[in-house]
Amino acid sequence: MPSMSEKRPDPDVLLAHVQKEERQKHRGKLRIFFGAAPGVGKTYAMLKEAHLQLAEGLDVVAGVVETHGRVETEELLQGLETIPHSRMEYKGVKLQEFDIDAALARQPGLILVDELAHTNAPGSRHGKRWQDVRELLDRGIDVYTTLNVQHIESLNDVVAQITRVVVRETVPDSILEEADAVVLVDLPPGDLLKRLKEGKVYIPKQAEWAAQNFFGTGNLIALRELALRITADRVNSEVLVYRQDQAIETTWPTSERLLVCVGPSPSSVKLIRATKRMAAGLHAHWLAVYVETPRQVELTDKQRQRAFQNLKLAEQLGAETITLSGRRIAEVVVGIARTRNVTKMVIGKPIRPRWKDLILGSPVDEIIRLSQEIDVYVISGDAEGEAEAPNTPVNLKSNWSAYTIGLLIWGICTAVAFLMLPVFQLSNLIMVYLLGVVITAIRCGRGPSVLGSLLSVLAFDYCFVPPRFTLAVADTQYFITFVVMLIVAVVISHLTALTRKQVEVARLNERRTASMLSLSRQLASTRGAGRLLTIATQHIADIFECRVVALLPDKHGRLTIAAGNLKTSSLSEKEVSVALWTFNMGQAAGRGTQTLPDTDFLYLPLVGINDPVGVLGVLMENRDSLLGLEKMRLLDSFAKQIALALEVDRLEAMTLQAQMETESERLRTSLLSSVTHDLQTPLAAIMGSAGSMLQIGDQLLPEMRTELAKNIYAEAERLSRLINNLLKMTKLESGTLKLNKETQPIEEVIGAALNLLERQLADRPVNISLPPDLPMVPLDSVLAEQLFINLMENALKYTPSGSPLSISARQQNDHLLVEVADRGPGLPPDHAEKIFDPFYRTTKDSSKAGHGLGLAICRGIVRAHGGQIWAMNRDGGGAAFRFTFPL
Repeated sequence: MPSMSEKRPDPDVLLAHVQKEERQKHRGKLRIFFGAAPGVGKTYAMLKEAHLQLAEGLDVVAGVVETHGRVETEELLQGLETIPHSRMEYKGVKLQEFDIDAALARQPGLILVDELAHTNAPGSRHGKRWQDVRELLDRGIDVYTTLNVQHIESLNDVVAQITRVVVRETVPDSILEEADAVVLVDLPPGDLLKRLKEGKVYIPKQAEWAAQNFFGTGNLIALRELALRITADRVNSEVLVYRQDQAIETTWPTSERLLVCVGPSPSSVKLIRATKRMAAGLHAHWLAVYVETPRQVELTDKQRQRAFQNLKLAEQLGAETITLSGRRIAEVVVGIARTRNVTKMVIGKPIRPRWKDLILGSPVDEIIRLSQEIDVYVISGDAEGEAEAPNTPVNLKSNWSAYTIGLLIWGICTAVAFLMLPVFQLSNLIMVYLLGVVITAIRCGRGPSVLGSLLSVLAFDYCFVPPRFTLAVADTQYFITFVVMLIVAVVISHLTALTRKQVEVARLNERRTASMLSLSRQLASTRGAGRLLTIATQHIADIFECRVVALLPDKHGRLTIAAGNLKTSSLSEKEVSVALWTFNMGQAAGRGTQTLPDTDFLYLPLVGINDPVGVLGVLMENRDSLLGLEKMRLLDSFAKQIALALEVDRLEAMTLQAQMETESERLRTSLLSSVTHDLQTPLAAIMGSAGSMLQIGDQLLPEMRTELAKNIYAEAERLSRLINNLLKMTKLESGTLKLNKETQPIEEVIGAALNLLERQLADRPVNISLPPDLPMVPLDSVLAEQLFINLMENALKYTPSGSPLSISARQQNDHLLVEVADRGPGLPPDHAEKIFDPFYRTTKDSSKAGHGLGLAICRGIVRAHGGQIWAMNRDGGGAAFRFTFPL
């Protein structure tokens, strides 16, 4: 027979594994040589492995390998093909960077890219080297790289606290998680310090400074522990993945992992604290598991609230909380324990009579029986506390209507049996009573159905079994009939009631899932903290029928209302202080909690990746009511979803800001490099002409002095035009330019532009095609006039003398489409978009004077009006510039 470890894999897990393998089939493999500090030998180990791959016939090249002058490393680099570095200049400094284009063109089987956390020089394709590596992997190229533990993003604060050195270059944790292999290169601190003194890590001056700072013995020990833990966690994850892929249920105790069973009992607090102490002593990860069974619907509000608080306590103490659904607690708990490779389980022992265990069964005994190789710790519960939380509370006083309906059904069944008695045998009458028991169990629950079972047996004996209308029985065989009838009726009532509860639990789960999905969809399609919170508070208010308020900190750290449906615009000072406590501590407070409960609102923290980003306040319409377990869990899930959405929005804003800063830096660099020459040229001409007039002005002929003065004026005018264009470009790009829109005919704007260019257009035929029924256009006439002037001046520069120009306009839906076209050489291929970039020119011909700003200003003017502009080549030769103005 096959053992438990030989069962077939779960189909869903197998499908996910196959899909993952399919995605990675065409992707390169990443191997990271991982170490605790510089100098442990990561690059050396990477090169040795590369030579082994080269000896096996693999096409290996070195993309970038930093030897740092180490002789043994440089010797290993020999014999490997090296891709030349790209040379870049930044602020007058010449830099060498990894040439990713050359690597992609070479398309090797394996490439070595050292120092994964390196920051590339401005102007490179990617800002970070790990982004270069990711592109290589996406192109199907295998990569070997190196990484130190201090460069992992999630450990940045930890490393800074240990070493008092803030590491600026970091790598996202996802890169390490995506790696196909992580090779730990380890070296004891003593050996590393010896290498440092021998000059095998840094040059002597740097080595002396490093030994006194980052390379302190304590720092190296702590960094080594971090590196070992990161590697061990990764190996443990690989073990879990392998066990799931192979459907191995037997626990592999490669590392300690604890699980505690949590419920509504007060003794769960004792279990949670005990497990926390065990986990701390073992330095182990621990889980807190709560199982929802069909009996959950029988719990009181107080018990549901206690179960939720127990889960929150476990979460606050560092546990990973998990809520599962199932019919049998033992099977569900042992199943999750095997899935998560748990080595120790902590459960509570309920204090109750032994006969209950014999009749109803004991979850503790069942868990111990099923756990097999998993250690089980059974901790005694509190007898008094257990008495407060019975498993199956039956409150007859609160269910009189259900018992009344049950008695009515029993009476109807008895009446039907009397009608059937003359025609049918007694066995058929039993079926009528069993049907009544089923109906009672479905409609009224377990208690009324059990009572109906007892009354059905008594009624059958009294009314129908000879001698009738007495409890005496003539034939002793009927005693067996009574016993079987009672057992069958009770079992049927139990199973029917259980099914009814399972349906109720399924409905609760379905409503919870639908609510979560609805909120998730709305948040996913929204951006902006204000809009996100407005949607979230409205959703919660509709679900819970309550008042909701969302608070965010301002720049001074004070909480202010960002969204909500309160009847007032502010909270009382007392409520604000509780909300501020929730924000600062990251814990729930207020009504229904054990912290500051004497308030109207329940406050939940909106916890982001690291710290709270806001607070959510809930006020029930009935202020005396408390939220039950399901609602508290759902509200807690909503809070986590909202916090995640706010965090994503914040990260997107930060990314956009970083992109804007990068683009601004690029534009600034481009501006300096372009404008420097353009400013120097007219200034040099002005200074030359002015210097000649100062030095030999008296000796010059009047005509020569006049020519020099004209040259000074012309160059000064050129310089003024350049500066004006730069100012216009700055205003347009920054969005600070205010439009003075007026509704007017486009003919007037075109006529004004033609008048200003009358002298330049003297030898050019200009064809104008404007329909007589063109609508009026809301626009800034000054900027629109500048738009036409720039387009026509651009045509004059790049087209032969005497070639025609054409201007046309027509209405297109709710826009006015305008075209300025020429019959010149047209646009070079792939230049239609680039020509609108600042300082971009299609030719370097100095005879075609210009600064590359005219078309950029055109684009800025059109966009400021809410339109679009583009360029294309015309049939028959020439270029056409088209733009739209909204009507």
